Amino acid sequence: MIFEKMNSRSKVVAIALITAVTVLGDSMLFIVLPLYWQDFGLTEVWQVGVLLAINRFVRLPITPLVGLFYKKYDVRVGILLAVLLAGLSTLSYGLANGFIVLLIMRMCWGIAWSFIRLGGMLTVVSSSEDHNRGKLMGLYNGLWGLGGLTGMLAGGFFIDIFSITAVTTVFAIGSFLLLPFIYLLIPKTEEKKAAQEAANKFKNLDLSFLTPYTRLVIATSATMGFIVLGIFASSLSTLIGQSYDEQWTLFGTIISITALAGAIQAFRWSWEPFIAPLFGRMVDRTKNKHGLILIPLSFSIITFWLLGYVDIIVPLLIVIFVFQIASTMFVTVTDTLAAGAAAKTDSVKMMTLHTIMVDLGAAFGPLLSFFILFWFDLNMVFYVSSMIMTVLAVAWLIYGIKQKKPMSRA
Repeated sequence: MIFEKMNSRSKVVAIALITAVTVLGDSMLFIVLPLYWQDFGLTEVWQVGVLLAINRFVRLPITPLVGLFYKKYDVRVGILLAVLLAGLSTLSYGLANGFIVLLIMRMCWGIAWSFIRLGGMLTVVSSSEDHNRGKLMGLYNGLWGLGGLTGMLAGGFFIDIFSITAVTTVFAIGSFLLLPFIYLLIPKTEEKKAAQEAANKFKNLDLSFLTPYTRLVIATSATMGFIVLGIFASSLSTLIGQSYDEQWTLFGTIISITALAGAIQAFRWSWEPFIAPLFGRMVDRTKNKHGLILIPLSFSIITFWLLGYVDIIVPLLIVIFVFQIASTMFVTVTDTLAAGAAAKTDSVKMMTLHTIMVDLGAAFGPLLSFFILFWFDLNMVFYVSSMIMTVLAVAWLIYGIKQKKPMSRA
């Protein structure tokens, strides 16, 4: 078996690249669907929000069941099922027509992602030791993120050159070609201990351990998912489309809205492995870590308000760039706050709840944005989001003031 002969790093690289191929279709859909929703057979704009959100809602109840699945079956069985479902769902994006069919396929993708995400993490756990676990987990996350980058870039550029069906078919074929390699690269033996630990993370979730501080951290987790992974990711194409009047060209080729939106999203993926660690080190050196969240929150509030106001493409792109820098810091600080809270409470339950709330926020983001679009314009989406972040910032300010009061009396 090839897997047994591979070193730890090679095993992690293998599962990460498998994961990267499966996310191509999902990443592409976030760029293409908001602009070409009628080409997918949709009849109302709110249906776009439902399709972009449903996979995340599905993951919430499915993840505990996937953990139980991996207690009894080989990791490679779950990965095989995930890759097959990912290929079928990606293929359906170009061949299927109509809301109901696409809704079912997006639910299938949600199931697929639960299997491959947890299966990938179990592979990292079984392939690592205490001295290299963090490094290998970072390697895994960074490599599979390349799939998101490729899906957004390739999807954005090639949809206009070829067709939706052609691009989704190529992405799906990539998943299907992985199937025979799974049996070569994924271990046959059951990872019972790691699987048991993963399954235990998602049961007996007693919320009594939550203090006012941890509740505020959890609210921040949900807001971060809502803003960064939900609202911004699902609205970017539409936002650019309403201001991109003059078409730009590159080497004689017209840059379409989807290509521009894909490049902007992919740009953030490309700098994330370099900029995020810098922010992380800054957080580590700061004593008042909970006060640091106000920096990305303030920039996000201002830039989101401007995104609803600016309608000229060049200033708009500048504002988007500033927000993406702020969002990288937003994600980094939020994860650090959650990890810090986990170290002082029940670590498993805290990090599980953090993950669930990020997913929940990311699910409600596109759902709410396209329901707002049904009655109002896109500007209202960003104004409402800015106000939500303002409420969170005020909550952190009040918490900081209360923390300083006992010190001033001493």
